[in-house]
This record gives sequence, C-alpha cells and structure tokens, in this order.
Amino acid sequence: MSTAKKLVVPGTLNRTNYGTTRWLALLATLGPGVTVMLADTDAGSIITAAQSGAQWGYRLVILQLLLIPILYFMQELTTRIGITTGRGHGELIKEQFGPKWAWFSVLTLFVSAVGALVTEFSGIAGAGLLFGVPPWVSVPAAALLLILITRWGRYSRVERIAIFIGLFELVFLPAVFLAHPDPTALVHALYGSQPLHDRSYWLLIAANVGAVIMPWMVFYQQGAVVDKGLTPAALKFSRVDTAVGSVATQVIMIAVLVLAAATIGRTHPDAPLADVQQIALALAPVVGTLGGKVLFAVGVTGAALIAAIVVSLAVSWAFGEVLGFRCSLNCTWREAPAFYSLYAGGIIIAGTLVLLGIPLVSLTIAVEIMNALLLPIVTGFLLALGWKALPHPYRLRVWEKAVLIFIYLVICSLGIFTLFQLHLFSR
Repeated sequence: MSTAKKLVVPGTLNRTNYGTTRWLALLATLGPGVTVMLADTDAGSIITAAQSGAQWGYRLVILQLLLIPILYFMQELTTRIGITTGRGHGELIKEQFGPKWAWFSVLTLFVSAVGALVTEFSGIAGAGLLFGVPPWVSVPAAALLLILITRWGRYSRVERIAIFIGLFELVFLPAVFLAHPDPTALVHALYGSQPLHDRSYWLLIAANVGAVIMPWMVFYQQGAVVDKGLTPAALKFSRVDTAVGSVATQVIMIAVLVLAAATIGRTHPDAPLADVQQIALALAPVVGTLGGKVLFAVGVTGAALIAAIVVSLAVSWAFGEVLGFRCSLNCTWREAPAFYSLYAGGIIIAGTLVLLGIPLVSLTIAVEIMNALLLPIVTGFLLALGWKALPHPYRLRVWEKAVLIFIYLVICSLGIFTLFQLHLFSR
C-alpha cells in the first residue's frame, strides 16, 4: 500500500471479519460501488436523460439497458485493481508508466471534473429557482454543506452520508407510474427502427454514454476501495456492490427518460429543453405544479450533492496519489491539509463559476459529450493497468480481455464518430 494510504486503519476489512456470516460480510463491503453509481446519475445525467426522452421519446431506453454491462465491466476492473494492489488509479499509473503519463491522466480527470462540478452546482441553482431561492443563496449553502461533510475525517461516515443523499434520486421511480407511459410505444421503441441518420440523435447517444461512464468514476471507486481498506477477501462482495450500483443507476436514468417522454414528449414532441424549470413544470399534469417542483428539486439536488462529493474526492485522491501527499478520508483536516484543501477548493471554484450564470441544459449536453471524447484516454489507462498491474491470481481471463477490448473499441469508435458529427455541425 502506498504511503498516501497507509493511514487507513479504522473500519478496515480483513480475513477475521469474514468469520461472520456472508450477509454481514456483504453489508460491510457495500458502499464504494453504490456510492459511485448513485453519483453517476448526477444532475447532468438526469438532464441528459430528460432531454433524450423529451426529444426522442422512448427510443434511447435500449441504449440505457445496453450500458449496464458496459458500466459493470469497466468498474469491476477498477475495483479489482484497487483491492488487489492497494493503490489508487493515479498512483498506479505513476508506478507502472511513469510520472508524465500519471500527470496526463490526472489532467484528463481534472478537465472532466471541472465540467461535472459546474453542472452539479448549476443543477442545485436550478432546483432552488423553482421555489424562488436565488443562486447566491442555494449555491453557497450547498458548497458549505459539502465541505462540512468531510469535517471530522472518517471514510465510513462520509460514505454513509453520501449514500443517504443519493437515495433521494429514487423519487423519480414512483413518478414514472404516475405519468402513465404508453407501454405499446415503449415496446415499439425497444424493437423498432432507430433514427440513426439524424446527427442530433447521435450526439445524444454520445451524451448518454458520456453521462453514464465518466472519467472521475474510475479514480473515485479505485481510491474508495483502497481508503475503505478492502482486501482481496472482499473481492466477490465488491462485485455485487458494483453490479447493484450498475443496475440502480440505469434504472434511475430510464425512469427519468420515460418520465420526460410521457410528459414533455407527449405534449411537445421533439422539443429541445431550455431550462430546469421547463422540466419541472412538465411534471405538473402528473403530480401537480407544486408536486412537480418538489419531486424534481429533490431528485436533482440529491443527485448533484452526491456527485459533487464523489467528483471532488476523485480529484483530491488523484492529485494526492501523484504528488505523494496524504490523501485519505480517515485523516483529519489537520493531518491532510492539502487533500482537504483540494476538495474544498474545487467546490468553491465550481460554485463561483455557476454564480456567474451558465445555461444548464446546453452546458450539460456539452459536458457529457466531452466525457465521451475523454473516455478512450481514461479507459485506455484502465485496460493497460488491467493487463499489467493485476497480481497473478486476479489477472484477467481471456474472455474478460475480449469483452473489455470490445467495449474499448466501441467507446473509441463513438468518440471518433462524435468528433466527426461535431465537425459537420460546425460547418
């Protein structure tokens, strides 16, 4: 284990703990996967799913289903590397490929993280405006809450708080049934032809992929399993953690997409969204004007807060791993000042940018497309570590390599195609 992570003693899991029942072992292991997946369905992802449903009805539901195994395989490899090596993503790249490549990977993360954090605070600001709360009140309040969450230094406490906040996203599930989506149209969308000739449809495909598989997820989950102290004995339970999270995040994405398709898509088909208020007001016929505002505000705020925690921690862990300073939630602010300063600094900078005024929906789609373009770099490093860094008993099998190579080729192809489409749009 690296010097940055050697401090992780409280609450660690070891072989002695596994003398308890398998259920207790599973419950002790659950956390990193569920947390990162709930954060994956962040404010940007929810806006992207809503835009997809409003503009294209139920057509992109099939894409959300196809992304479940892709998401699982990528994040399972992340946790396997972290658990079996005891090192974070940035540190392992530095160790295996050198400081220059480590800095390149961290800077890629930083670009993605800045866009993500701005999107999260834009979502919080938009939710506040639904009730007349100005951004200069809602954004600083959210930033202060996020900083205070880490005040007392304990990984397990932060993880529990993050999951509690993220569970507010589940409010979208009952809303789907209240919207009474058309089952026939939904089935037809799953099996019918897709408008693959439409450039805007392809850009939304790229945005949805970028909204589901994000660069900061790799850095966070690998850092989290190390900071939590998971050992190889917990590997099978960690896979369950990742699988549960992978399904949960996509179920929420599908719920938002179907909800938007059954409301906005039904009343104003093919209409692009302008702002958060438009999405919330579209829910008025389903749950009432106040109900629509409350439902959407609760869901988006929960999603944005947990994502802001995860993204900020991913950046702090990454820089700490590359620079070699203490980077653990099991340290206090006094013991790891650089780690917590990075965490708080990113939150403050992103909140400040949002207060300058940025259109949320257009920003969100642009950020998710950017994520899709950055994915080949991030997944390329991940696969390289999977080939090179895994200890012998945990190395990838032939079929796993084949699946991961296929996923990587799909991601790269989508990135190249997106660049081509963006070039055509700019002409």
